[in-house]
Amino acid sequence: MPRRSALDPIPTPAVLLDLDVVERNVAAMAAKARALGVALRPHAKTHKCVEVARLQRGAGARGLTVATLPEARTFADAGFDDITWAVPVVPGRLAEVVELARRITLRVLVESEEAAAGLTQAARESRVPLHVWLEVDSGQHRTGVDPLSPFALDLARRLAGDPHLRFDGILTHAGHGYGARDRAALVRAAAEERDVMVAFASRLRGAGVRVDGVSIGSTPTMAAAEDLTGITEIRPGNYVFNDFVQLADGVCAAPACALSVLATVISHQPGADHAVVDAGALALSKDLGPGDPARQRGYGPLLVGLAGQEVDPVLRIRSVTQEHGVVAGAAPADVEGRLAVGERVRILANHSCLTAAMHDTYVVVRGEEIVGRWVIHRDR
Repeated sequence: MPRRSALDPIPTPAVLLDLDVVERNVAAMAAKARALGVALRPHAKTHKCVEVARLQRGAGARGLTVATLPEARTFADAGFDDITWAVPVVPGRLAEVVELARRITLRVLVESEEAAAGLTQAARESRVPLHVWLEVDSGQHRTGVDPLSPFALDLARRLAGDPHLRFDGILTHAGHGYGARDRAALVRAAAEERDVMVAFASRLRGAGVRVDGVSIGSTPTMAAAEDLTGITEIRPGNYVFNDFVQLADGVCAAPACALSVLATVISHQPGADHAVVDAGALALSKDLGPGDPARQRGYGPLLVGLAGQEVDPVLRIRSVTQEHGVVAGAAPADVEGRLAVGERVRILANHSCLTAAMHDTYVVVRGEEIVGRWVIHRDR
């Protein structure tokens, strides 16, 4: 018979947020930013939650970063007035950009002449000056200008010299830091991110372009950063929750993982090498993470007990379908007697950002005690 817990009334699957851990993570990154002499503009796409953003602001965050315009509107409505939309601006949504820019300082990313021209036209016609960052590719090779190219210099000059725009500076995301295989590689990725941006800023200034802001940051590179001379702000996001990818890659320890999924065992046949829980792809996501090329990681380990402080060394989600998660260990004996139907488990998801986006609310806990329910603003 499963033991009684304060979590028993919660319908599963549900996403649990350990507030003690969140508060520690928020305080630690804020302290690191202060120690390194940079502003902290956390990426709110991880949590999509006003209450979490308020904790970050209370610890000293200066503004927010978002991934979507609905996120920007949500946080603007909640009183956040300095927001960076950290994807290349979508030309078809410039009317929404202008609307928000009338209310708050909204900073958008540009990395093409087409986007720059669209912003100029929107700013001129609306008479609303628009804040822009020039996005730079510092090694991920996803979006952003090549900092060594003539085009990068030309576009920076064009943005800085446009009377209808406010050139905030240069911005990058070192997403390739997630592929680091060890601590030394992570330190190198963090240094590369800094060095590329500082060198590009120097190149622009040498060409007469004023560069006030140099913005960088991902959770892995900020965890490893030791010197941010020449940088003005950082934008990590995942740090507030962490997840199994961060744990497996050595970015954090298990006690720094704040988000887990509560699930119920719904099937286990005698002698079978697996059990099934009611948390599948739509509760956990299907992200295996970039550091698992052999696809051995699975979709997240179980935590030991319902207090959620220690990772089970054997049991993990081996596979998922839409609403089923298959739990397995190294042998049938790992499951037999441990995962009876009705048993509740907590799962440490691979990617907390995507997992959170699968749910409508966080069940906020301290250990096993429920202390609140917070809305996840995942509007699209």
